Amino acid sequence: MAELEAGQKAPDFDLPRDGGGALKLADLSGKKVVLYFYPKDDTSGCTAEAIDFSALKPEFEKAGAAIIGVSPDSVKSHDKFKSKHNLSVELVADEERKTLEAYGVWVEKSMYGRKYMGVERSTFLIGPDGRIARIWRKVKVPGHARQVLEAVQAL
Repeated sequence: MAELEAGQKAPDFDLPRDGGGALKLADLSGKKVVLYFYPKDDTSGCTAEAIDFSALKPEFEKAGAAIIGVSPDSVKSHDKFKSKHNLSVELVADEERKTLEAYGVWVEKSMYGRKYMGVERSTFLIGPDGRIARIWRKVKVPGHARQVLEAVQAL
């Protein structure tokens, strides 16, 4: 599958969300959407990223953007993660990895010489027209949420 690029239509999804129910990208039509993909609930980098996005959520909302975190963890795991760290961002569960694959973030990774499949920490900024405005791949957490906020404000 070809890698997604800015300007392309963002792949739609319909995933179970924290707290129950489902979240569809189509339901956010006309809004800016920050879709961030992360490997695992309650790990150090993923926790720091979720806390950073949560802290800036009022500014994202003021700029007309929704923030959605996506990982292959279960809704139950997301609920515990949100509660433990007092997170305010929406989290959706992609246990079947269909959305992770559609966005090209389910990739082969390597640690200590061992190869395995996992989530490449990535963020997609989707414009109100449903098209991808900007992509950050292989994200380094420190300062990332602020960088995304500046891109949202400039959109």
